[in-house]
Amino acid sequence: MPAPSLVEILIFLALLAASACGFWWRFGKVLRIIQAAKPDPGFSLQPLGKRIWDFFSEVLLQSKVIQQRPLPGIAHAFVFWGFCAFALVTLNHFATGVGFPFLSRDGWFGRIYFYLAAAFAVCVAVSISGLFIRRFFVRPIWLGGNVSWESGVIAFLIFNLMITYLATFWYDTKLIWWAHTLTLLIFMPLIPHTKHLHLVLSPVTVFLSRGGFSQIPPLAGDEDFGLDTGKDLTKIVALQAYSCVECGRCTEHCPAYNTGKVLNPKEIALGVRSYLNEFGPASDEPLLGKYISQEAAFQCTTCGACEFQCPVGVEHLPIIIGLRRGAVNTGKWEDDYGTKLFLNLEKNGNALGFSSMERQKFIDKQQFPIFDGTQEYCLWLGCMGGYDPKGREIISDFARVMDHLGATFGVLKKEKCTGDPARRLGNDLVFQQLAEQNLETLTQSKVKKIVSICPHCVRTISTDWKEYGEAPPIEHHSEFMARYKDKLPRASGPKIVYHDPCYLGRYRGIYDEPREVLALSGEVIDPPRSRERSFCCGAGGGLAFLGEETGDRVSHNRAKELVATGAEVVGAACPFCNTMFRDALSAVSQTPPKLLDIAQIAAASLPPKA
Repeated sequence: MPAPSLVEILIFLALLAASACGFWWRFGKVLRIIQAAKPDPGFSLQPLGKRIWDFFSEVLLQSKVIQQRPLPGIAHAFVFWGFCAFALVTLNHFATGVGFPFLSRDGWFGRIYFYLAAAFAVCVAVSISGLFIRRFFVRPIWLGGNVSWESGVIAFLIFNLMITYLATFWYDTKLIWWAHTLTLLIFMPLIPHTKHLHLVLSPVTVFLSRGGFSQIPPLAGDEDFGLDTGKDLTKIVALQAYSCVECGRCTEHCPAYNTGKVLNPKEIALGVRSYLNEFGPASDEPLLGKYISQEAAFQCTTCGACEFQCPVGVEHLPIIIGLRRGAVNTGKWEDDYGTKLFLNLEKNGNALGFSSMERQKFIDKQQFPIFDGTQEYCLWLGCMGGYDPKGREIISDFARVMDHLGATFGVLKKEKCTGDPARRLGNDLVFQQLAEQNLETLTQSKVKKIVSICPHCVRTISTDWKEYGEAPPIEHHSEFMARYKDKLPRASGPKIVYHDPCYLGRYRGIYDEPREVLALSGEVIDPPRSRERSFCCGAGGGLAFLGEETGDRVSHNRAKELVATGAEVVGAACPFCNTMFRDALSAVSQTPPKLLDIAQIAAASLPPKA
């Protein structure tokens, strides 16, 4: 392109300044809101290595974007990589506007780089066209009923940037340069005014994650009740709210949304954003109200599908549980079932409301040894294993497996609920009481290792109790049995469809171990939604104790999928999943498959006791 004249340079600088001001006018406001929010209690950059790896994998490589939605994911990735490749091209373009270009097609580096950028330009143009068609013509339902016009404008601008760049290879004229320049200068101030703000914020959001899956932050002192008003919103929550790209991946996988509930996890993040835009982070206006529904907040099963799927680092569960905390700890949530649950936990030490004598009767009947410090394992019964009839069957069969393997174990004479339902529903006082009492019991009993049939117990003991003390190492019974699978008998059995429990899979990353155990007893198959994409049973988040659901039942939705596989047996690895599917399988099929825990299936092949 011919060198610009002085007039052209002045016009360009004036337009560049106007574009930059338009960008900062909105972005500066967002930045001030985030900075004004309160600090996150307990936040630490350590371990730094994991943060760097997550940034490299999820941001630079776009691994999560591609893995969870391959075709549109690759399209998004090429747009991102194209922007990265064009950073140097854009800087050179602006430098050309003031008469000082630093890259030239005449040099070897410039020639190579410009052609590399051209290859990316083609990929970006094709990708953004495909994404435009998907959003405005295919229109997946989880994108929402009203598709924003801004997306169309942004797509057009990106496409035009690529076309005007490619055109310079044939017509490197001032007209083409100005067309590319004006497109850039219009594009820049639109970024912070639209959902495309994630282009700037999401890399920071991914890097500044809470450091673990569904990591519930500690409360900061006696005056912190959770997310009650704007004053309770933290910097990370505000950052994540503004990072939401509205892609609907969380919505697509949410069991509540998919069964006709009010909850849409995307709207939780957007609700926080709308609240901040109107009221700010210093407001006394309740968070649950104008933009976020209390009903929606308490429909979450805490399955973690939303958080797992999010490509820009939004951690929905700490926000939702924070909102529950704000409502429960301040007495704003009134629910008869919830009140009964909390009373059961306080008075009886279990979520089912039975006397502890019932647990003792079960222990005496099964002749389980009491843990006295000489055994290797403490077998944690949990509420379901200690009081629920089917849960007791699972415990009994798992104890047979442990005996067969020669593992010594005992059960605690006094054991209370881990507090999982109280924790997920936001009752911090009850949860703290249960955690501290159980930690004291474990310390007095000199427990060194724990094994449990319940993924909820495993998660709560291993992670959530850390606020109040360090519990002994705990593992799920699937991990235990898989480790000794060579010592378990093999049998030629039926076709078994395995249901991945949310708290074992997404929360703990355990997928292969249960399948390895089941493979000893039959042919293991997966339902369409399995492993990381497994669909919830509907029991988590304390919802198993909150009465009837609105809309379709989550358990029925999943049961239909399990039945449709044609398997003779449904293999479960969580007593809560077991209790939810107990009625659901019969409700959706006249000839339902048999429902068994992996411990029951493994125990069926053991030789009878002498």
